[in-house]
Amino acid sequence: DNQSIVFTDKSTSYVDISDFVELHITEKSDKETTNETLKWVHITISNAKRNLLGNYHKIKRKYLQLYLNEFIYKLNRRYFGDKLFERLIIANITAV
Repeated sequence: DNQSIVFTDKSTSYVDISDFVELHITEKSDKETTNETLKWVHITISNAKRNLLGNYHKIKRKYLQLYLNEFIYKLNRRYFGDKLFERLIIANITAV
């Protein structure tokens, strides 16, 4: 969303991100913060990349958000537990 505020580290790979968001804030984190706080962020990003590369070939930028939405849905689905069937019914009914 172009009205988003994004917090990132000072990596040079984010050079163009400020063109797409309202505010881009960079902060250099120390090794302890990276290892403890961002551990699951790095694991999730790694799993998303592996999922996309393993399932889809020649990913077009046009459909990238849809692929990421599917990954996030699957990631969050593990918390549905006993309500999985009801959640699937709701998702089918409200799908556009």
